[in-house]
Formats: sequence, C-alpha cells, structure tokens
Amino acid sequence: MRLKNTFIYLTFLASVLSFSNANAQGYKIKTIVVDAGHGGVKPGAKGAYSWEKDVALKVALKLGLKLQEELPDIKIIQTRKTDVDVDWYRRAEIANDAKADLFISIHCNSMPPGNAHVRGTETFVGAYRRINEMDAGLKENEEIIKDKNYKKQGDPTDPEEAILLSLYKSLYRSKSLALASYIQKNYTDVNKRVNRGVKEQGLLILQRAAMPSVLTEIGFISNKEEEKYINSAEGQEEIVMAIVNAVKQYKKEVEN
Repeated sequence: MRLKNTFIYLTFLASVLSFSNANAQGYKIKTIVVDAGHGGVKPGAKGAYSWEKDVALKVALKLGLKLQEELPDIKIIQTRKTDVDVDWYRRAEIANDAKADLFISIHCNSMPPGNAHVRGTETFVGAYRRINEMDAGLKENEEIIKDKNYKKQGDPTDPEEAILLSLYKSLYRSKSLALASYIQKNYTDVNKRVNRGVKEQGLLILQRAAMPSVLTEIGFISNKEEEKYINSAEGQEEIVMAIVNAVKQYKKEVEN
C-alpha cells in the first residue's frame, strides 16, 4: 500500500511540476544573484593586458545596474562588488540564503598558447551527472521547502521526500537550460557573436545553487579582438543587454 501511495504521489507531482503554469500559483521572480567570477588572489585567465577577474567584475556590476533599471521590482544581489576573493561555496550560499530565483555567474574564456584564434561565447549549466550535489542547497533553502509544503523535518529515507527532491532538481535544471539558451541566442542573433552553445559541466558553483543557475563565458580573453571587445564600454554594454533581454524573456516564460 505504501508503494502504491508513493507511485500516486510521484505521478501527481510530476504532472504538477511539468505541466502547471507557474503563474497559476502567482509565481514571480523576486531576487537575482549576479556573480562576478574570480577575484582577489584568484585572478582567473589573463589576456594580453587584462585579467578575467577585472572584466567579470565590470560586466557584473553593469549587469546588476541594468537589471535594476529594467526590472525595478526585482532585488539584485552581487556576490562581490570589489576585487576580493569569494569562496565558491560562499557564492552559492549567498544565493541560497537570499532564496534567489536566478543565479548568473560572469566569466571570461581562455585558450592555451597557439589557440589565440578561438573565439565566441558559451553558457554552462550544471551537469546532470552531478545533480545530486544540489541536495545540500535545497535542504538549506527553507523557504522553497516551505512554499512547496516540503517536510522540513521529514525522514531523508522517505521515498516521497526523495521523489520531491529529485523533481525539484530536474525542474531547476530545465529552467537553467532555458535561461542559458536565451542568453546564447541573444549573443548570436543580436550581438552577432560566435555561438559555442549551451553546455553541461560539473561546475561546483552551479551544483550547489538551489535555483536555476548559469555560468556564461562572455568571450575569450586569450583572443586579441575579443579581449578588446570585452574590455570596451560598447562591448560590455552589448553583453549586458544580451543577458538582460534573456532574463526578461525567461521571466515572461516562467511567469506567463
């Protein structure tokens, strides 16, 4: 009887999470965390004259300001606003503690010597093979659990609890893919950048964040032309608008 009830529970939850309109529950994006990759003693990749940490910070700060301007009802949180090193776990904690609806991490790509011709943008989501690493973040996010009537004091071996946790992880992954696709489409269609696609990778920062999360590589700092582009005011403005428009498109999809 217990197994039968579990099967019915699984079927019901799968139907709700897969086919229900988010707006039916009045869902609205309230908080977005913007993460400037690297920082401090972890400078990231180096170009001919610039470091990844500095470019990422400039773009992240401009992105935060533009998101606030375009979407004034949404709270924007930066994981860092200065040249400091923020631990990878802490970045995810900031997003989880804020009960964020989206996590966007800004990075620059790089290739070893002899591959300076490589260029383009790519956006990462967490790898499915490491999706179980999201468990800790989900269990820490009490508001998400409470909103979904999740049993905070439940038995971790309870099959119903395990099923619900699995459904959340799959839902967040599908939404991460949706946001990443919008970002890449805007880079390509609007900014006319080389599209290296949406990719899955077991990146710690994405695996620990209990919400839809992406890490976007805005260009190759190892490519002379792209380094100039991602350091320029015009280039940064284009990058920021591509991401802002992607967020607006994603917001329309999940709220409508």
